Amino acid sequence: MLGAIVTLPADTGYVPTAQDRASLEAWFAQYDSHCTACRVEDMADMAVFPLNLVSDDSHGNGRSAQWDRRQFVETMKHVMGEGVSFTSTRTPVFLSAAMAVVFTDCTMTVDGETRRMHYADVLIRKDGTWAFQTMIQGGWGDNL
Repeated sequence: MLGAIVTLPADTGYVPTAQDRASLEAWFAQYDSHCTACRVEDMADMAVFPLNLVSDDSHGNGRSAQWDRRQFVETMKHVMGEGVSFTSTRTPVFLSAAMAVVFTDCTMTVDGETRRMHYADVLIRKDGTWAFQTMIQGGWGDNL
């Protein structure tokens, strides 16, 4: 037996303040609003470029890429569609006052069809404002 995998509470040494949590929640509320309305340029305004993407491909290999703003906008315009809605539960792990890894369980509905997704984002706070810098989600590697 190799041993068990144990999940421990995330103890990064940083205890987020109520303001840290509130600012991150407000950031996601704004980002979700942009997603729902398919405002891709506004979504891009909330990122730091080059944006890191991490996924896996159909052959089971991990993949990564860096996108500039143009690549992000073009891809999201293709992926996002009118009438999309999201319901998300997010679990942030603050690494510091300026860095957070956010795990998301999401239900996306498009044209009456529902899909569940699990993903993570790395956000950084720059000049007092959160921005996503890395997007991590399985199944997209063939598109990177």
